Amino acid sequence: MMQNVRADTTRLALGLEFIAITTTDNIPSSLGAHQHGVLFVFAAGVLWSTVGLGIRLIEEAGVWQILLYRSMAMSLFLYVVICFRSGENPFVQLRRTGLPAVVAALSLLAAYSGAIYAIQNTSVANAMLLFATAPFLTAVLAWIVLREPVRRATWIAIVIALVGIAIMVVDKSGNVVLKGSLAALGSAFGFAVFTVALRWGRTSEMLPSVFLSGLFGVIITLAICQLQGLSLITSLNDGSVAFAMGIFQVGAGLILYTIGSRSLPAAELTLLSLAEVLLGPLWVWLFLGETATTNTLIGGAVLLAAIVGNAMSGQRRKPPPITGP
Repeated sequence: MMQNVRADTTRLALGLEFIAITTTDNIPSSLGAHQHGVLFVFAAGVLWSTVGLGIRLIEEAGVWQILLYRSMAMSLFLYVVICFRSGENPFVQLRRTGLPAVVAALSLLAAYSGAIYAIQNTSVANAMLLFATAPFLTAVLAWIVLREPVRRATWIAIVIALVGIAIMVVDKSGNVVLKGSLAALGSAFGFAVFTVALRWGRTSEMLPSVFLSGLFGVIITLAICQLQGLSLITSLNDGSVAFAMGIFQVGAGLILYTIGSRSLPAAELTLLSLAEVLLGPLWVWLFLGETATTNTLIGGAVLLAAIVGNAMSGQRRKPPPITGP
């Protein structure tokens, strides 16, 4: 079975890379490069937006079991992709980056854990919208840690975003639902630490750190499952969904984003990333009938307005990418 999985993973990696090579080799102008960039980044957002639907389709597995299977699939897939793209073992690249890669990997693992817990304990709309605060948290964290300047427009957008978040969580009186909202914000903070760690390590290549986060995920979740007495064997449905999420939702989404982001300015990347936020609640509404509260919709609209306003205000520097749950 594992041999078949490896073969399928290799074919998918080669197929995605072939698409990247053939499209970029046949682009006649910068306009064509831009159109392909939009297509790839939007496609990445579509894949990332399925995280809520994927978690909802899991019947019995808990956070750590889901993360275990997803991490195994993601690590295997990215190992093949990195070796094929760079001709190097990913561990060689990780050694060059050093400690920042370890910090980035651990923070991403924490972000993924928080994201799964949040979606299991609050609405997908609420969780996805709170995930979207990651760029603002990144700006503040980079200002504190790396002394990177933050534009005045971004500070204004952050204040507006805080108002939207307050509206979203004010009606979350239930203890579990409130914990889910806090976990979503914690997940966004994990993504912010991941991005700042990449900047600290002076690398724009995120795949090796994501690969390492998958390895850490396998080791840590195995230990947690053993300590908590959780079974390492899930149902065929739960294991298949989690495994598919690791390859398609995370792995393939990262590859498409990496390809597309090279030819797009920061403002367009920010706006296209909203596809993940907007489509996530749509999928669970279409397939499962899940809806959002009025406060989530109003607060989410305020938050999205802050994100769009910040993107449209003239941000010129292309930021390192933020990874979806």
